[in-house]
Amino acid sequence: MNTDVIAFDDILEDVRALVPGIRGRLRANEPLAPISWFRVGGPAQLFFSPADEEDLACFLGNLPPELPVMVIGLGSNLIIRDGGVPGVVIRLGRGFMGIEANGEAGQLRVGTIVPDSRVAAAAAEAGIAGMSFYRGIPGSIGGALRMNAGAHGGETKDFLVEARAVDRAGNLHVLGNRDMGYSYRHSDVPDDYIFCSALFAGEKGDPEELRRQMQEVVEYREDRQPVRSRTGGSTFKNPDGHSAWKLIDAAGCRGLRIGGVHVSEKHCNFLINDENATAADVERLGETVRQRVFENSGVRLHWEIKR
Repeated sequence: MNTDVIAFDDILEDVRALVPGIRGRLRANEPLAPISWFRVGGPAQLFFSPADEEDLACFLGNLPPELPVMVIGLGSNLIIRDGGVPGVVIRLGRGFMGIEANGEAGQLRVGTIVPDSRVAAAAAEAGIAGMSFYRGIPGSIGGALRMNAGAHGGETKDFLVEARAVDRAGNLHVLGNRDMGYSYRHSDVPDDYIFCSALFAGEKGDPEELRRQMQEVVEYREDRQPVRSRTGGSTFKNPDGHSAWKLIDAAGCRGLRIGGVHVSEKHCNFLINDENATAADVERLGETVRQRVFENSGVRLHWEIKR
């Protein structure tokens, strides 16, 4: 973790005066590296963890529109740059951790900070088939909604019924599946929407069989991916007709190192922080890999990790 001290101007009291009545936690110059899976990056100028959907809407509705807002989930698919994040960083808390299963209807409603792996387990317990692929996706459901997360032949778009979101002005929106504008690892939902909860539906299945499927996913990941390392998951999207890791390997990037970060030798679409890397190290290595892949194959890789 980069230990250099970085601090923004303290705007805590100014903002607190503008948003009376909020119930969540509000803190200035909050370190973000400890909640990033890469364990890199600077602080948030202002950090807010809302109590619930209503608290979030109240906060955003009273916040000056010129103040930038960024939302983060569990910090898995993310590079937080060393300079930190100006404005407000929002991270949803316990009020967004709910799970309600209706096995008879084949439906599951979850808060968006719930880890993907827990969603898979809850679906299996309720006998809702098809969602075992979530067991192998790092991060939370909020990120899965945003990027149409998927693995092992399943994608978020295949099971989502609707999602609730609050926009930058504090307005609530309920979006059906078609409203999401899903494509491969992408949604067309406006960037300022913060997802609060989601309703999923699947076919009925046997809980024991679904648990077996989840275990297969776990074993597959542990055998092929560096799941116990400081990483952000898959670094690049798979280009049409290609596997990103094969392109990276063919370009001679397996094991390539810059500073304290290297390309995983186990799965070379993963970058690993193992020697006190900075965020700049991580990003520079990623861009070096992109350039070498392009020079070798003519294919341009696109970041899957958000920066």
